[in-house]
Amino acid sequence: MIPEAILFDMDGTLVDSEPLWFAGEAKLMAEFSFDWKPENQAQVLGGPIAKVGRYMSALTNEAKSPEFFSNSLVANVSAAFEEELSLLPGALEILQDAKAMGIPIALVSASPRELVEACDRFLGGDFFDALISCDDVVNTKPDPESYVKAAEILGVSITNCLVFEDSLTGVTSGKASGAKVIAIPHLVPIQEDDQVKVIKSLAGIRVTDLFNLH
Repeated sequence: MIPEAILFDMDGTLVDSEPLWFAGEAKLMAEFSFDWKPENQAQVLGGPIAKVGRYMSALTNEAKSPEFFSNSLVANVSAAFEEELSLLPGALEILQDAKAMGIPIALVSASPRELVEACDRFLGGDFFDALISCDDVVNTKPDPESYVKAAEILGVSITNCLVFEDSLTGVTSGKASGAKVIAIPHLVPIQEDDQVKVIKSLAGIRVTDLFNLH
């Protein structure tokens, strides 16, 4: 059964941006003599950016406001997006398959819109029929609003959509929206159930293989 649309998370699912986020986070926190570690990144994996800012502010005993940390981090990562962004294995093939089959695709992220648009530019602006960022919703992930809004823009039923996610935050959002979810976890374990199917990588997998999981 072919889904009405594919809704792709960005960071850690479509593009290998988590190392860029980690480098930006570590650089920022080093300014406050804090040694940012992978376990710190795992605490905020999947965003939203406001949550990252609050977490960083708390770790530095509120040396600066959450907004300061959020804005500074986005500035760091935005520059890296333009120079160092790369796709995760198998992601481009999934996009190409879906496009060839005429399936609408949305990029749905808890990152700010400037980063979502940078990712779209990186891919040539050819794949996505809708872009949803944390700036486009009232409640971003783990709330389902982002995915529900993407389905509405595409004019499809969310229950007939296939969501691709890597984080627990994102999977929670996808499940709550009513969509079917393909999870590709890499830092935080995700449990499989009737609505969520877990795979190790998109590499070597075709779109039709993913449909058959559900």
